[in-house]
Amino acid sequence: MSSPAIGKRIERVDARLKVRGKADYAAEIGVANVAYAVIVGSTIARGRIADIDTRTAERVPGVLAVLTHVNAPRLPKANRASPQDRVLQLLQDDQVLYCDQPIALVVADTLERAQEAASLVTVRYTPGSTAFDIQTEMPRAYAPAATDPGRKPDSSRGDVDQGLSTAAVRIEQTYTTPAQHHNPMEPHATIAVWQGAERVTLYDSTQGIFGVKRKMAAALGLSAANVRVISHYVGGGFGCKGSPWSHVALAAMAARVVGRGVKLVLTRQQMFALVGNRPRTVQRVSLGADREGKLTAIRHDVTSETSRFDEFVELSGKPARMLYACPNVKTSHRLVRLDIPTPTFTRAPGQASGSFALESAIDELAYALKIDPLELRLRNYAESDPDENKPWSSKSLKECYRRGADRFGWAKRPHEPRSMRSGHDLIGWGVATATYPARQSTSSAIARLRADGTALFQAGTQDIGTGTYTIMSQIAADALGVSFERVRFELGDTVFPETPMSAGSQTASSTGSAVKRAGVELRAKLIEMSIAHAESPLRGLEREAIDAADGALFAKDDPKKRDLYTAVVARAGQPEIVVQVVNKEKEDRKSYSCHSFGAQFAEVRVDEDLGEVRVTRCVGAFGAGKILNSLTARSQFQGAIVWGIGFALEERTVRDPRTGRAVTRDLADYHVPVHADVPNIDIVVVDEEDAHVNEIGAKGIGEIGITGIAAAIANAVFHATGRRIRDLPITLDKLLS
Repeated sequence: MSSPAIGKRIERVDARLKVRGKADYAAEIGVANVAYAVIVGSTIARGRIADIDTRTAERVPGVLAVLTHVNAPRLPKANRASPQDRVLQLLQDDQVLYCDQPIALVVADTLERAQEAASLVTVRYTPGSTAFDIQTEMPRAYAPAATDPGRKPDSSRGDVDQGLSTAAVRIEQTYTTPAQHHNPMEPHATIAVWQGAERVTLYDSTQGIFGVKRKMAAALGLSAANVRVISHYVGGGFGCKGSPWSHVALAAMAARVVGRGVKLVLTRQQMFALVGNRPRTVQRVSLGADREGKLTAIRHDVTSETSRFDEFVELSGKPARMLYACPNVKTSHRLVRLDIPTPTFTRAPGQASGSFALESAIDELAYALKIDPLELRLRNYAESDPDENKPWSSKSLKECYRRGADRFGWAKRPHEPRSMRSGHDLIGWGVATATYPARQSTSSAIARLRADGTALFQAGTQDIGTGTYTIMSQIAADALGVSFERVRFELGDTVFPETPMSAGSQTASSTGSAVKRAGVELRAKLIEMSIAHAESPLRGLEREAIDAADGALFAKDDPKKRDLYTAVVARAGQPEIVVQVVNKEKEDRKSYSCHSFGAQFAEVRVDEDLGEVRVTRCVGAFGAGKILNSLTARSQFQGAIVWGIGFALEERTVRDPRTGRAVTRDLADYHVPVHADVPNIDIVVVDEEDAHVNEIGAKGIGEIGITGIAAAIANAVFHATGRRIRDLPITLDKLLS
């Protein structure tokens, strides 16, 4: 009897296709007679288009259309399918809201002709007044509306002012994080193909095909049933592909106008304006503690930037609400409106930036108290969720601290800064806590058992590079009782059962639970068919007396008494047996607080003369529920830590103070870690059994690895140098000034 597939180190089922270039991404789908669209962006950040001249562009050979606010099809004014959707810019008026906003769309028979024509569009503007700097605009910060019940902007418990006033030791500091851009390897791309006047198919690089379906139906004035979205492979998203953006609707508009399929691929430079980013934050953290290190108060006030025409809240204060046992906690979030594109979700939104501020402040408090930073965290360990006043569904953070510290060698760390060196290098060790919510949403799946004994499972989810094809096949195999090799999983098409977007580390927990339920219910159906059929070896047995494995049903007390799945299907006289399910959030979850936790340890070397910082070791220990695939899970943890290295030391979007345009517009100027920047990353997985979080016990791992790591590195830099850098990224000029 074969062993379970879940938990095994199984290579990705799509790996061979990808390395051979056979996995077709959105821009690579073969569409006959496809035309090419190029966006023309504004060169001012705010104002109106006084005149736009497209005559020269229209004369370029092969140009099929040049769309502007003057001649673009009129669309419904309400183009938001949900409150969380971004406001789109679809050539409906002469307003300019940010630099590089789409103000024209050129469509031609080749990409080169479309690019040439786009360069010939000339525009005259009536500029308006602008604001680009969050610090300058702080006096005009405002309180945002609550976006949904799980994302309240402010919170309060106890009396924070009293907790601070009675504290033996207080820390009050401001920490800032810069605007950052996602930069997935695959740029945003859409191919739009109309079938008649009212039906459209969109091949789109997206983290949420059903969100695109609803948004485009609303934007284009169509019935949702007439919009089909297909996305079989996504070359990374990290949040920027979670919301449908203007280019998707523009491609559909252009295809309708020219009467043929249209392909629109954003350039790397356009991705710095058109698809969101992590916003800049200014975070004021106040901590109070008694002489023994017990926290008496936490205040975390966050101000972040948003666009003038839309609203996005970076909820960086959320970790402060629940991470430590403290009777008095207050968090607030305020927004500053600027003439910039609207920010959006970026890997571990709020949690990544917020954990940097909170965990840096905890480190500062440890030094003020002369307590080891890891010991201080243990003294304030939260045995239950102090924010929601609920027990944890499971929590292995103490074990993460212990095993991570053992692996890293934390016990050998001297407390005083500048106490470790090697030649010209100062050596520092830092620690921080990681956490991320374990979410689950309603999801659906369909399971099919074929006549040959193979199984096909389908769900309209997305594989954004995390290994979804593989883990869903593992879940399906175990649920149905067949070998992994006998399962095929299909995704990425809105004709399949609906699922949530692949974001918030919820795909495994949500769609995986639906896949498991579909497999379990299909197996139950096969058992019913077997015990009811006169020719079945299991005829007349009780359902509870039968189990399944290796593509067969068998009697538990006599495993030799077996009924092959192929025989069950054959006796039914059908090509396949089908079950479709809708799986809702687990009811049990409402009584518990569901989070993943981890401990991040980092070692840095800082050149004493030059201020150059290198991360030389990382250990991340995580308790994140059931690990479905040990190989792909390790990749997720390591990849998130790599991004955390970039967060701490390199990534920063710089805007021109005159225009608001991002000047770090490609990977030559926008720095991300390369191989030489990444040390050995040691991952420790703490096994967890969680019966409450969802049907498969998985908490989601795509984002927790980036939380805490920037703080661990910043804390290590302080330990090495004695210089506390509170403004990311940590660059040599800040250490030398």
